[in-house]
Amino acid sequence: MVPDERADALDWLAFEQAGVLTTAQAHTVLTDGAVRGLVRSGRWRSISRGLLLIGNGRLTRDQQLWVAVLAAGEGAVLAGATAATEAGVRGLRPEPLHVLVPAARRAGRTSLRRLPIDMAAVVVHRTAVLPAEHLQVGRPPRTTTPRALVDAAGWASSVRQAQEVLAAGCQQRRVLPEELAAVLDLLPRAPRRGLIRQTIDDIAGGAQALSEIDFVRVCRRAGLPPPDLQERRTDAAGRTRWLDAYWRAWRVHVEIDGAHHMDVRQWAADMRRQNDVWTTGDRILRFPAWLVRAYPDEVADTVRRALLAAGWRPDVGIVDS
Repeated sequence: MVPDERADALDWLAFEQAGVLTTAQAHTVLTDGAVRGLVRSGRWRSISRGLLLIGNGRLTRDQQLWVAVLAAGEGAVLAGATAATEAGVRGLRPEPLHVLVPAARRAGRTSLRRLPIDMAAVVVHRTAVLPAEHLQVGRPPRTTTPRALVDAAGWASSVRQAQEVLAAGCQQRRVLPEELAAVLDLLPRAPRRGLIRQTIDDIAGGAQALSEIDFVRVCRRAGLPPPDLQERRTDAAGRTRWLDAYWRAWRVHVEIDGAHHMDVRQWAADMRRQNDVWTTGDRILRFPAWLVRAYPDEVADTVRRALLAAGWRPDVGIVDS
C-alpha cells in the first residue's frame, strides 16, 4: 500500500524496498538503540548481518529479491533468469536468484551465505561490462531483458537450457533477436558466445520455438537446403496461417508439434490446417518436437526423401521460385 501524506522517511523507504533495509539505512532514521529494541522485541527481523526486515513474517518473493540485491552490496542488480522473469519472461527457473555486481569490486564469494531458511539461494556474478543501456529502471534494480537473457544463456547449466532461455524471450515477444545481438556485441568474453550467436541467428531466421531451432540444425547437419521459417500463408477460409518450415521451390511443408498439439481442440485445428495444405498440392510432414531432438537422423532422412520426391537434387542446390 502506498504510504499516505502522514508517512515519514522510514515508511517510504520500507515501501520502496518491500520492507527490507540495510542497517545503515535504518540508522539514518532511527538510533542504534531503537533498531536493536525493534529486533529484540520481535517486531523486526534480522535477516543477516547488515540486513533487516520491517515485520516478522516469512519473506515474500519481492522481499527475497531485495535481500539478494542488498546483501550483494553496492552496485548489485538482479540479472540473468531472475531479471528476465521480473521482466515478464515465463517458464524460466525461479531459483537460484542471480545478481550481477561490478568486477571492480573486491573479490568475494560467488554465493551468499548465512541467509535464513525462507530465503532463496543467491548466486553472485561479476562483470567488467555493464553500461548504462544494460540497466533497467526498476525496484529492485535489474538488467534489461536482452542483457538478462544473454547472461542467463551463458550461465545456464546446459546448452539445451541456454537455447530455451533465448527462444522463450523471443517467442513470448519480450525481446527481438537484434536486441540480443546488440548486447552480445558488447560482451566479447560472454560464456557460450558462439552458441548464443548461432541461436540468435536461427531465431532471426524465423525459428522462434526451440523445436524449430533444433529442426534447422538437423537440416544443416544433413546437408539439406535451408527452409523458410514461419512462412505466412492464407488458407481456404481467408485466415492467416504460419508454416513452421517451408521449401517453396519444392512445395514441401514441415510442422513441428509441441506438447500443446496433443490437446483435443488443437489436434482438430491441426487436422483442418493439414487438409488445407494438402488440397493446395503441397506435401506436408509432421514431427513431434521430442522426435526432432531424440532422433534427428530419422527426421533428416524423412525430409530428404520428401524433397527428393518433390524434385530436389542435391547436386543442383536451391532453385529460385
